[in-house]
Amino acid sequence: MIAYVGIGANLGDARANVADALVRLGALAGSRLLAQSSAWRTAPIDSSGDDYINAVACIDTPLSAQELLAALHAIELAHGRERPYRNAPRTLDLDILLYNNERIDTATLQVPHPRMIERAFVLAPLLEIAPTIDVPGHGPARDYLAALAGQPIERLN
Repeated sequence: MIAYVGIGANLGDARANVADALVRLGALAGSRLLAQSSAWRTAPIDSSGDDYINAVACIDTPLSAQELLAALHAIELAHGRERPYRNAPRTLDLDILLYNNERIDTATLQVPHPRMIERAFVLAPLLEIAPTIDVPGHGPARDYLAALAGQPIERLN
């Protein structure tokens, strides 16, 4: 299964946390890191605190979507992730953006990620590694980026 994972952090050493998450994604049981975006800096949206460091990874994994979600939560916990309130600053945030071409809507997981086409910090790094990707139910991801021009984003590397 091919999965795209959004990565973000704005507490502690955010760049190091994002880099470590990429290593851990590639080390998931039977999984392989196929591509990773550059690191991107963005201001918090619907939140406060320091700027975020964001990236997107593409992995090939035998894990089901729910198993992958559990593995992502374990990586977040290893980085001291707490969830005191919605959109709180975080040491690490990992989200399944896309899982094959599936549409998933359960109490614990929605794929495609429900706000991915509204966030430059998701679309810019995603399009960097998958410029022609479609978002199931929405069409080409590139069609949404221009509408997000008001969300400042800076490619770091």
